[in-house]
Amino acid sequence: MLQPAVQIKFLQRLVCIAIAFVTLLPAMAQPVIPFTSSPLTGNDDLSAKMVEGIHRFLQQETEKKAVQRASRWQRDFSSVTAFDQSVSGQRALLKARLGIAEERVEPAMQIITRNNLTAATIVQKGYTISAVQWRVLDHLSAEGILITPAKKIKARAIVIPDADLEPEALAGMKPGAFAGAASVLALVQSGVEILVPVLISRDHSYSGNPELKLQTRQPHREWIYRQAYEIGRHVTGYELQKIFSGIDWLQKRNEQEGNNAIGIAGYGEGGMLALYAAALDTRITASVVSGYFDVREKIWQEPIYRNVFGLLHTFGDAELAAMSWPRSLIIEQAEFPHIIHKNQGATPGILTTPQLSTARAEYQRAVALLPSQNRLHFTEAGKSAFSSKTFAAFAKSMNIPFAPKPQPDPIPADWVNAAQRQERQVREMTQCVQQELRICERTRNRDFWQVLKGTPEQQAAIKEQQRERFWNVLGKLPTPSGPFNAKARIYQETEQWASYEVTLDVFEPGVFAWGILIVPKNIKPGEKRPVVVCQHGLEGLPSDVVTTDTTAKNYHYYKGFATRLAERGYITFAPHNPYRGEDKFRSIQRKANPIGLTLFSVIISQHQRIVEWLQQLSFVDAGKIAFYGLSYGGKPAMRVPAVIKSYALSICSADFNEWVRKVATTEHGFGYVYTGEYDMPEWDLGHTFNYAEMAALIAPRPFMVERGHFDGVGTDEWVNYEFGKVRRYYNVSGLDRLTEIEHFTGPHTINGKGTFEFLDKHLKK
Repeated sequence: MLQPAVQIKFLQRLVCIAIAFVTLLPAMAQPVIPFTSSPLTGNDDLSAKMVEGIHRFLQQETEKKAVQRASRWQRDFSSVTAFDQSVSGQRALLKARLGIAEERVEPAMQIITRNNLTAATIVQKGYTISAVQWRVLDHLSAEGILITPAKKIKARAIVIPDADLEPEALAGMKPGAFAGAASVLALVQSGVEILVPVLISRDHSYSGNPELKLQTRQPHREWIYRQAYEIGRHVTGYELQKIFSGIDWLQKRNEQEGNNAIGIAGYGEGGMLALYAAALDTRITASVVSGYFDVREKIWQEPIYRNVFGLLHTFGDAELAAMSWPRSLIIEQAEFPHIIHKNQGATPGILTTPQLSTARAEYQRAVALLPSQNRLHFTEAGKSAFSSKTFAAFAKSMNIPFAPKPQPDPIPADWVNAAQRQERQVREMTQCVQQELRICERTRNRDFWQVLKGTPEQQAAIKEQQRERFWNVLGKLPTPSGPFNAKARIYQETEQWASYEVTLDVFEPGVFAWGILIVPKNIKPGEKRPVVVCQHGLEGLPSDVVTTDTTAKNYHYYKGFATRLAERGYITFAPHNPYRGEDKFRSIQRKANPIGLTLFSVIISQHQRIVEWLQQLSFVDAGKIAFYGLSYGGKPAMRVPAVIKSYALSICSADFNEWVRKVATTEHGFGYVYTGEYDMPEWDLGHTFNYAEMAALIAPRPFMVERGHFDGVGTDEWVNYEFGKVRRYYNVSGLDRLTEIEHFTGPHTINGKGTFEFLDKHLKK
């Protein structure tokens, strides 16, 4: 008989063997699925795994762009004129990316008056300070202060504060607010007239619409950004227009007085604007960029209002600095306050002092882009921006001797109210954006509808060009290649059908497609059936569109429409789209945008793979693969078939809208500016492709909209307005039987009546 200790060890070993056997049972029982290469195993959260894989892929793409940027630049340093010509394309591209599009009005500046109608001007020892306002665009003005030396003016400059600094802080009128004010005033005492603009701040007091009694906690800069981005405008671009307008006025003054030097200096957000301005405006003689210069590969972690679509494809801070050649540019490493945006309603983002090591490395990269003789400098200011050393060098670059520091007086009691001034600037920029939103349809009409003419053959050729244009607006990735490496496992089985979880490789590292395939059991040998790709909405899973359990959490939205269609004889595939995980997936959009991509760049690639795989299945009718998506799934129903012509039909449910207006409007409570869905804006769809234009790219394939009267995503009036364009195009093209809209008395849900009939009509004939 075994000893007790030996018995215990023996039993422990038996337990281990039993556990191992039980663990292996699922794999041993997994049947061979003929249309896959290997079984799908493991218990990973495939939704989270997909998001993680896309993040790794985008990180790799970002690193590639950093390596490739320098090779894209062709510069001619033989003369200033030759250099400016060689970078003219880059400057035009940068302006477009920043939304600098409108022509500025004639420069005009006026001094703001106090309540008693006297000029808001104070006289200090050696200079005067005036509160000023100047027109920039037809619907946009700027405000700030003008500091004018008492003695002869030798040069002029624009000095830009950080977004959270009032202009008066730079003039020393708010004692202790900004140590660098001494250098600014010393520059004035040296004979430099200085204009200090107000920036849109990071406060949120005016981020909302008081007429609707709706308020958000988005920083003012984000509030403007969210509206403007959809129509190809940007808070940064508008502020640069204000700066360029200021330069227009200063240059005119210079020409009248025989001066020629114009400088620009900025700190924090102002440093960013100074860097962009120096790269774009050749009238600037010398520049200071303080507390901003750094590597930009992590711009997606910064506040969203710094996001610039496609920036890192061509521009890092080094390239921007190099574009100022041969003019002087001083990079000042200075401490910046640690700012975290994380309150409810604001997009997560962090601002902090650039690391000295990375700032220096980016500076060295800029130096390597330039000839040995250049006027690019790097200084360390420590805790205080705009150090005396930096501004002495700045003055020298403009051929101005640097004067002693004056002692300013505080702000008088009857000075301009800073809060009211900020409100005016926020409200006015909001109205400027909303005005452009109202008229951007004209550009779509001109660039899309008015060119979509001619015979069907001619229109087909035009559509190919427009399709490519649309794909590039969304961000086009290379077509996925390589083996599918399809893996599957049985998901469910009934007497009528069997369903399988399937994964397909898309891109390395880690981008894959995943979904549930339902195959009816009554398919005869050699028979080929149509497929309906059934797409879930926000925060959904493939199982949501498959389940017929009426008690399931999301059943009331989807009503098991993938399974119901399978029971009508269709093969269905319910893919997972990676819009699940809140900030985890929304940061995909943040990471994709700077390299000229979007969330839909990846989704389209996944669907390319899905359709290609479905078409090669022996029981699939390759010419009859349809798309049917609800809610957020309706967004790919518009975008994916517009570029993937292998989709034979598309149905957009609970999403079709006057999309551009919904994303950017501040005048309706259901607009996305009032939600936490900061991933919604897509760069300049307003001037390029709304939902009607996307539907026209789907034509001549059948297209349908499913709309519940009580669906809060919009109004029937908006939906019908946009669909009216679709109906007109299909009718005049002789395709009137290929498009429909079903209105039903219901909420945000699949109705599954007219749409099922539409599928039968076009897929079962």
